[in-house]
Amino acid sequence: MITTVPDAGPWTFTGLMDHVAQGFEALGAAILVLGAIWSVVLAAMTARRSRSGANVYLVARQAFGGTLLLGLEVLVAADLVRTVAVSPTVDNVLVLGLIVVIRTFLSFSLETEIEGVAPWRRALANGAGTIHRATTTARDADPSP
Repeated sequence: MITTVPDAGPWTFTGLMDHVAQGFEALGAAILVLGAIWSVVLAAMTARRSRSGANVYLVARQAFGGTLLLGLEVLVAADLVRTVAVSPTVDNVLVLGLIVVIRTFLSFSLETEIEGVAPWRRALANGAGTIHRATTTARDADPSP
């Protein structure tokens, strides 16, 4: 909801930040939808090239897990902008804290599940990310004769 201030035009800081938060929410939703589609495409490419159900499952799991992680991070950004800039009340900050704790736990759990190892045990130079690894695995899968 955009409020107007006399002689300040139709935009206020609060209204602008509300639109920014909505933009982040739309971006997060787009990431989730496009990532799900990309996961299916990668799984299909892997199925066509390798004919291995285990490889298809691994690629789909890595790609979609990475998508969920990225989508969660963008949605946390939307919540942060909305709470800090739009309506910074104590109740909203407490709700934001709970949301961030839940999403952080989900992100940690997803990353541990995808990688198969806790983040602090993984080497720092372990590649560019799970979506990239899934794409590489799908592209480089050996075709079965």
